[in-house]
Amino acid sequence: MSVTRKSSAKKQRALEVLARLKRLYPDATCSLNYSTPVQLLVATILSAQCTDERVNKVTPALFGRFPDAASLANAELAELEDLVHSTGFYRNKAKNIQGACRMIVSEFDSVVPNQMQQLLLLPGVARKTANVVLAHAYGINAGVTVDTHVKRLSQRLGLTKYPDPIHIEQDLMGLLPQADWENWSIRLIYHGRAVCKARSPVCVACELADLCPAANQSLVLG
Repeated sequence: MSVTRKSSAKKQRALEVLARLKRLYPDATCSLNYSTPVQLLVATILSAQCTDERVNKVTPALFGRFPDAASLANAELAELEDLVHSTGFYRNKAKNIQGACRMIVSEFDSVVPNQMQQLLLLPGVARKTANVVLAHAYGINAGVTVDTHVKRLSQRLGLTKYPDPIHIEQDLMGLLPQADWENWSIRLIYHGRAVCKARSPVCVACELADLCPAANQSLVLG
């Protein structure tokens, strides 16, 4: 099969996966709780190597005490560390949250920027966080959010061969309509939690199995 035909077949497979994910998880949405763009930014920073469920247990007290960029920028760092302690890596997260909020106040008139390059200037913000903020705070699909679930499932589905998030994102952006970039990630995360788990994927019950090279191999070997 030529490179062009392989590329076309992969794109069609990606679109079919997307269509099935939409049927499986029609109401999938961002599971972080927030009221403002800065709260979404903070919650997303906290979600690194932590479950959204845990973050949602932490943020009510955090946002009750420090609801906006200005209050977070002026908070005592030790208090921030205490409030976010249970999310893990709390010292670094607290430092990044405060640094980001100070820059938002000083450089962006206390408004979370709505451009990728500006968001990437903020401490603790890489493309994953920026994509989440742009999509859910501003309705801008600038890229595909690649977390551990999206990385694992995209590789298993044969949609990328790369191990790093930047190349995975580029591959997925080339396969999927821009309007679906963010909901692809959310639905893939749902599927990763429910079916395509890291250690024991339930391939026999997976509605994507016939489209998945890894599932086909697992089912043959099993």
